[in-house]
Amino acid sequence: MHTNKIVIEPGRAEKNYWRDLWLFRELFYILSWRDIKVRYKQTVIGAAWSIIRPLLTTIIFTVVFSRVAKLGSPSGAPYAIMVFAGMLPWQFFANALSEASNSLVGNANLVSKVYFPRMIIPASSIITSLVDFGISFLLLIAMIVFYQYVPDVKIFLLPVFLLMALVAAFGVGLYITALNVKYRDFRYIIPFIVQIGLYITPVGFSSSVVPEKWRLWYSLNPMVGVVDGFRWCILGEHMELTGFLISLVVILLFLWLGVYYFRKTEKNFADNI
Repeated sequence: MHTNKIVIEPGRAEKNYWRDLWLFRELFYILSWRDIKVRYKQTVIGAAWSIIRPLLTTIIFTVVFSRVAKLGSPSGAPYAIMVFAGMLPWQFFANALSEASNSLVGNANLVSKVYFPRMIIPASSIITSLVDFGISFLLLIAMIVFYQYVPDVKIFLLPVFLLMALVAAFGVGLYITALNVKYRDFRYIIPFIVQIGLYITPVGFSSSVVPEKWRLWYSLNPMVGVVDGFRWCILGEHMELTGFLISLVVILLFLWLGVYYFRKTEKNFADNI
């Protein structure tokens, strides 16, 4: 039986890092499955939290923005579906960012004792949020059936924008989790980022309410392009190509920055953690 052997030698990690990521893919599967089991272990309603949280937020946003602020859905779709179409990618991004950002500190014993590409840890932590997204998506289907709304055929392009949200969370998560190893107070910053981000991202309202002169600056928020993309796929809402491209560039920039800083500081993780 053939087995892969890892020989620890000076400079090997830098030279064969990306190859080692593939060799340690089984560890990625193990950590992902462990995180999924821990997520729902000893919870009263288990996976139902993936539905209850976005549902309650959607109800609140629908009442506040539709009934109180008198905002409407540009596509003519039910406002609740419009809000939930924005809530889906945001909830995924927020959960994935939180999980990835605290993943290294949460696996301190593993990091300090065994050699493997540390990037596997934040990558595997995001899988749990992907499972939550799949469960929440079932609620979107139920809402579509309830309101008897027929989505556009572009709904099959949703995986493209889900991938954008995943890359955004992974890039930012890599950067912050590396910072969190050295500066532990960064764990207090993540909830603040998520809380503020919910209100500066077009979740409870459409991007069309943002004044035209601020639209491009607004797109510097990487999740604006993702949320607009989800609504374009599901509701057929207009999506500005320029704003989408700006969000995409920002996402790729964060990915590069996250990978660069993570790799730069990775050799000191075991000492600092």
